[in-house]
Amino acid sequence: MIIGIHHATFLTRDLLKARKFYEGVLGLQIDTSRPQMSFDGVWYEISAEQQLHLMLLPNPEEGLKRPDHGGRDRHVALTVTDTTKLIECLKAAEVPYTQSKSGRRALFCRDPDGNALEFIEGNL
Repeated sequence: MIIGIHHATFLTRDLLKARKFYEGVLGLQIDTSRPQMSFDGVWYEISAEQQLHLMLLPNPEEGLKRPDHGGRDRHVALTVTDTTKLIECLKAAEVPYTQSKSGRRALFCRDPDGNALEFIEGNL
C-alpha cells in the first residue's frame, strides 16, 4: 500500500517569480531529469525519493480568498533542519510567515502564487 509521498505539485502563473522563491529563498535545486511536457515547469529534488513540482498552468481557483494562516489551508509540510535560519531567509526576502499555533518549531508561509507551505524543524 502507500509507503511515502513521491512529490507535491503547485500551479504557478509566473514561473520566474516562483523559481526566485523556491530557489533563491528556500535554496532548492532543479532536478534536470524532468521530461519535455506540453507545459513549462520545474522539478525540485527534496531527497532521493521526494520532489516538489511547479507547473506553469492557469490556476482554476484564481481569486479565491485563502486564510491568513497557512495552517488553516491545504498545504504541504516540509521538514527543515533549522527554522531559525529559514526565518532569516524569509525576512531577508520580505516573505510574510506565521508561527505554528500548536507550539511546535514550525512555521507557515505562502509562495508567490498563494500556495501554503509548512516547515517543521526535525530530522528524517
